Amino acid sequence: MAMILRALMVEFLLAAILFASAGRIDLPWLWAVLALHATMLLAGIPFMDPDLRKERVRPGPGGRSRQVRWLALPMILAHLVVAGLDVGRFGWSGPIPAVVQAVALAGYAAGMGLSLWAMAANRFFSPVVRIQAERGHRLVSSGPYARLRHPGYTGLIVGSLCGGVALGSWWSLVPLAPLVGMFLWRTAMEDRFLHEGLEGYAGYARRVRYRLMPGLW
Repeated sequence: MAMILRALMVEFLLAAILFASAGRIDLPWLWAVLALHATMLLAGIPFMDPDLRKERVRPGPGGRSRQVRWLALPMILAHLVVAGLDVGRFGWSGPIPAVVQAVALAGYAAGMGLSLWAMAANRFFSPVVRIQAERGHRLVSSGPYARLRHPGYTGLIVGSLCGGVALGSWWSLVPLAPLVGMFLWRTAMEDRFLHEGLEGYAGYARRVRYRLMPGLW
């Protein structure tokens, strides 16, 4: 229940930032993105391991890159503010065809779905990079991890970029550029860390060649 209430508070905050920036609420694509995000987030909670829920709220000791959340927050807030200002007040991006926004909304759903699937498949999906010895940390190679080594980050990147277009703002992608760079750095750092510290990961990496994108990296 606490996690559901926390998720609802996040949704309220996202809506408040978007519509306050836009200065109006008669914006159906903003409502569509918010509704999709809320529905998928709430639907994914029951599939997450209960211990992982605690880990994601309060990570255990020994974590690296704990600051990523705080570095990402201003970029995400800037993304939402720019989207609201663009769509609701200034129209910097001009009209985006509805079919483009619909495709982007589908991409947003796919990206978010991939991240939620990764969390459901991997009970060690911590927000920090650490070996969770106290939780019996072991290699996970099922679900989306059978094709990508870091599918959660793939979903976050795809979902973030598609979300801006679904909202109707090309300019809202600008604050996300450093966010994407940060997740690329995080992926490379975490991959090295797991090679060194997680039993079986080196062999898994030889079988599953790509970190984020099949055929590319």
